[in-house]
Amino acid sequence: MLRRRSQLLAWGGCLGLLVLAWILPASGLLNPYVQQVLMYVGINIILTLSLNLVNGYMGEFSVGHAGFMAIGAYIASILTVAVCPRFWGPWLFPFVLIGGGLGAALAGLVVAFPSFRTRGDYLAIVTLAFNMIVKSLLENIELIGGPRGYLGMARLTNVPWVVFWVLITLIALRNFVYSNAGRGVLAIREDELAANLIGVNTRRLKIYAFLISAFFAGIAGGLYAHLLQFINPRSFSILKSTDMLVMVYLGGIGSLAGSILGATIFTVLLELLRPLGVWRWVVGPLMLVLLMIFQPTGIMGLREAKILQPREEFGGVTRNPGTMP
Repeated sequence: MLRRRSQLLAWGGCLGLLVLAWILPASGLLNPYVQQVLMYVGINIILTLSLNLVNGYMGEFSVGHAGFMAIGAYIASILTVAVCPRFWGPWLFPFVLIGGGLGAALAGLVVAFPSFRTRGDYLAIVTLAFNMIVKSLLENIELIGGPRGYLGMARLTNVPWVVFWVLITLIALRNFVYSNAGRGVLAIREDELAANLIGVNTRRLKIYAFLISAFFAGIAGGLYAHLLQFINPRSFSILKSTDMLVMVYLGGIGSLAGSILGATIFTVLLELLRPLGVWRWVVGPLMLVLLMIFQPTGIMGLREAKILQPREEFGGVTRNPGTMP
């Protein structure tokens, strides 16, 4: 009974948040600038949550997440501009985003297979090379604008859609992390060899983690493209991946709530520092250096908010898994 009640409260909270995300912009209580910042925060939350699955929960070190975002952004943009009739755009937008996410997930296999034999710094080099390859390919394909970029997308991204995909990402990753597969991913982080010895299929779980992570990065890319209505390869360089790393390690590795916190703080801080001009971009790398020195696990590293923890019933008593009975 308690478990069912908590589930109803959680779903009611999600529904209430979606309704609020639709009512506030429609009522004019939020000006366009605030709405823009909120959408950037939401997109960054999706990126941070998805990257944390690989870097935080699985213990790998990927620095090419912007490549998956770029693939999702370009596929979604091509679908809305060159494939779908323009008047159908708003109705087909969710499927367009899913198409971009699936394209990014397929690209995730390119990184998943090398991860079978490489870890740490070596995997970082592989993912960095992947990011550079994607950026170079986009710059040299004239059909999609080459280095000039791609434009013509309608502004289909709005606050309700961003909130919807943030909730979908959070729910999907929360359920995955606390599933049997998610426990296997955590075992890989602690000791991959020991996980293999006790029967964990580490190769399959690595593929799952990279596919899920890349899929939601592609979703974020599609939202980003239809918010700005223009994208170019330079938007998805190693600097973009660095920003994502800062958000992950600022909020805390292995923490969904930390990802939300890190993305929100970083995005809002950059907006507050906008008067500094180009110097505000020094903040991101500087924060990453300071975090690695003073707080390597981040604000909520390896800790989770109670509201996101599953609860199990034992003899009528509800407790969090992992605690003593």
